[in-house]
Amino acid sequence: MMPTDSIVMDLLREAERRSEVYQSRIRERRVAPAPEDVARLEKLAGPLADDPTDPIEVLKLLDEYGSAATVASAGGRYFGFVTGGSLPAALAANWLAAAWDQNAAFRVMSPVASRLEEIASEWLCELLGLSRQSGVGFGTGATMANFAGLAAARHALLARTGWNVEDQGLFGAPEIRVIVGEEVHISLLKALTLVGFGKARVSTVPADSQGRMRAEQLPPLDDRTIVCLQAGNVNTGAFDPIAEVCARAKNARAWVHVDGAFGLWAAVAPARAHLVAGVREADSIATDCHKWLNVPYDCGLIFVKKSAHLRNAMTFNAAYLQATVAREPSHFTPEASRRARGVEVWAALRSLGRRGLADMIERNCRQAACFAEGLRAAGFSILHDVVLNQVLVSFGTPEQTRRVIDEIQREGTCWCGGTQWQGQTAMRISVSSWATTDEDVKQSLDAMVRIARRVLSQK
Repeated sequence: MMPTDSIVMDLLREAERRSEVYQSRIRERRVAPAPEDVARLEKLAGPLADDPTDPIEVLKLLDEYGSAATVASAGGRYFGFVTGGSLPAALAANWLAAAWDQNAAFRVMSPVASRLEEIASEWLCELLGLSRQSGVGFGTGATMANFAGLAAARHALLARTGWNVEDQGLFGAPEIRVIVGEEVHISLLKALTLVGFGKARVSTVPADSQGRMRAEQLPPLDDRTIVCLQAGNVNTGAFDPIAEVCARAKNARAWVHVDGAFGLWAAVAPARAHLVAGVREADSIATDCHKWLNVPYDCGLIFVKKSAHLRNAMTFNAAYLQATVAREPSHFTPEASRRARGVEVWAALRSLGRRGLADMIERNCRQAACFAEGLRAAGFSILHDVVLNQVLVSFGTPEQTRRVIDEIQREGTCWCGGTQWQGQTAMRISVSSWATTDEDVKQSLDAMVRIARRVLSQK
């Protein structure tokens, strides 16, 4: 039986009610779900029924068994994996966009999705200090954004040699050399494999004690070289020397790609903008919006200074598609059919404004510094210079640190993950959410210190 209009309205109202309840309780609940709540997810399993199920019942099942098993990353005390929350305006826009159910592949499929991408692109380029002529693509996240940027680089560098890679592929193509820093992120390496360069063939430049590429150890560059830099090390938040490398690359006509998954947003905060000095000179830049712009999952961006390189690498067409001379969204991303991510980006930017976005970035950085100061004062080791929103702390031996991390996750006040940094086991704190208050920091810091002291007192 097809749902009637009244059933659809009832469903939307019920979804709204249940969502409101979930949001209203998120600050009161533990951050990680309890094991018994995860176990209850099996209530959603079993053989698929032959007959339809009432949609209201479907929603009820999802909420009753699913909501309790979520990680409260939308709250203010989740500090894992550089995960932002969802700004209120972005969350509401996500609901509306889901009701619109737009396919953002071509302008004719959704004029509103296409135009909002254009407006948001203009705002973003201005906010981040990038060329207004940049080609901008809205994809799933930094991995696909890195992929798109590297595909644009591949197109541009091979075209110089007379090789059309989109037509001829890579078999027999002139070789392109790729250079990365020692602290390159795995998403960039995955993108290299997807674009056909591989990850075992790249040249690696050593990093300093903070994870920054040592520019003085760059090998000679030429016009068939791609240099991949990092704006925001995933452990320390440190930045490669972008301006210095871009200057060298420009003289050699090499391509510079910047993986700025979260660190690029430092550009909007006046006190942090120096960290991304020179990024405007890069040829391509990837970032995530579901990290520090705090839009719902998933959303990544690619910026390519010369728009034609991205468009030529990504464009496709067929007789039945109605492409126009105007910007077509799918000509700037790997995906064709996709959801209208630009709606949430536009809403986030419009709701925050320049000052609101800068304040959010700066507030999270101050909160990270507060974590570092409090943990250091309690006698624990901070393993790097805290320059952005990342904090690495050691609680002693690798075993002790892992035990503290496990207990913090189990206790539920907050959630932090573990990592390895230059041979040391550490807990990583990533402060990336608009929802994190100073009280959240105090409550979480108290829990961290209390749990660590208890663990370390045990024999």
